[in-house]
Amino acid sequence: MTANPASLSPPNSSTFSSPANSSTVKWSVERLWVTIAFCLALLLMGLVNFISYQNATQLIDRAVQLKQTNELLTTLTDVSATLTDAESRRWRYILFNDRRELEAYDQAIESLDLKLEQLRQPLTDKPGQEQRLDQLETLIHQRRQLLAQSTELYRQTRSLLTAEHPLLVQANHNQAQIYHIIAELEITEQERLEIQVKQSQASSQARMIIEICGTSLTFAVLLGVYALLYRQMFKRQELEQMQQKLAQEKELGELKLQFFSMVSHEFRTPLSSILGSAQLLRETLYSAIDATKLKGLLRIQASARLMTQLLNDILTLARADAGKLECRPESIEIQSFCLNLIEDLQLLNEPPRSIQFSQQGSCTHAYLDEKLLYSILSNLLSNAIKYSPPDSPVYFTLCCKPESIAFQVKDEGMGIAPEDQAQIYEPFIRGKNIGNTTGSGLGMAVVKKCLDLHQGEIELESEVGVGTTFTLKIAQPSAAPAGPGTLPLPTQAR
Repeated sequence: MTANPASLSPPNSSTFSSPANSSTVKWSVERLWVTIAFCLALLLMGLVNFISYQNATQLIDRAVQLKQTNELLTTLTDVSATLTDAESRRWRYILFNDRRELEAYDQAIESLDLKLEQLRQPLTDKPGQEQRLDQLETLIHQRRQLLAQSTELYRQTRSLLTAEHPLLVQANHNQAQIYHIIAELEITEQERLEIQVKQSQASSQARMIIEICGTSLTFAVLLGVYALLYRQMFKRQELEQMQQKLAQEKELGELKLQFFSMVSHEFRTPLSSILGSAQLLRETLYSAIDATKLKGLLRIQASARLMTQLLNDILTLARADAGKLECRPESIEIQSFCLNLIEDLQLLNEPPRSIQFSQQGSCTHAYLDEKLLYSILSNLLSNAIKYSPPDSPVYFTLCCKPESIAFQVKDEGMGIAPEDQAQIYEPFIRGKNIGNTTGSGLGMAVVKKCLDLHQGEIELESEVGVGTTFTLKIAQPSAAPAGPGTLPLPTQAR
């Protein structure tokens, strides 16, 4: 039989746009995540550096405070030692009447003023300690007066004072108060020193923990950024390879299309001559020769039609692979189309086969591509005729609905095994139970390609030895134009 080939058209650019658009969207999301991760890493690094700077500043301040506290403790010790030294030199002067000891005593007493002034500066921001220092200065001033009075009294009487003498009692009490104040100052500063040391240790540990955690988090974020960038690079390479492969496949498809077009053109002319000559011989010899002697001539016609159909199927698949098989729907009178198709198939089969046509619904026109529909239905009906007994009918049903149009082709033939049904639409795949029935294995592949361009659906019901039923469903627009056009079909959920 002769099937009308699908028309040539420019390659559909949308064929390769969807993966690129999807990849672009994914890349945009990944770029957003990379930007966020970089900002997060910079924020973490800045936060860690800021905290480290604050911690370092606190450590420096505490180090200064520790130094001041140590100096304060050293000065307090010097004050205590100076007082002890002055007292011992006073007693040496009293006992031995050595003027050098008196001069050393006077120098020690005078150095106390400088040491008390050294204590004053670091204690200005410590009210409690400053108050004790004021008391200490007052007591030292009193002691200097008491020591001066006792020394002057010794010079006058040239005798030692008894322990019960009021001046000595007052001096001892004053000395005890001085050492008590110095002890309180030292204890307070030592406690402050211990607190500062503990705070410095805690700050150092906190800084170490923060730096470790911050560095770990920053490293993790940067590692994630590297992983995203590596993934992007890998996907980009995959996409480039895919695009290169698609370009190669498209080029190969175009080469195949050129080759098969050339082959089809070269073979179609001699095949047409063979068919025409065979038909002319048959009509000329039909009345003069017995019909049984014309079997060879009939086989020539059948073989020529088979080769023509094979060329048409190969050319259709080549156009589909090259992206040049396009659906151009237009309004057609659907019942007349089906009847003309049945008439063509009956003329091509000798003897003619019974094809029982029925229609459900009252529609007269459908919005379809006539050439693609011819390839779909002619292949289905040819297979139904080919794989069913000669005396069994083939049922062809047209079902019209406002939203869709459906075709059903049913036969009572050998059926299709369940394990073959999954791959029946692959090129050159044929059922294992077909026996010696001739065929190329391209018909169902052509049906699927042409139906996909219509965005239609196909259902298969088959049982071995009982028969096969193919049901096609193609969506229709709500208001199809009456004349020819190239508008696309509405998208049908598949």
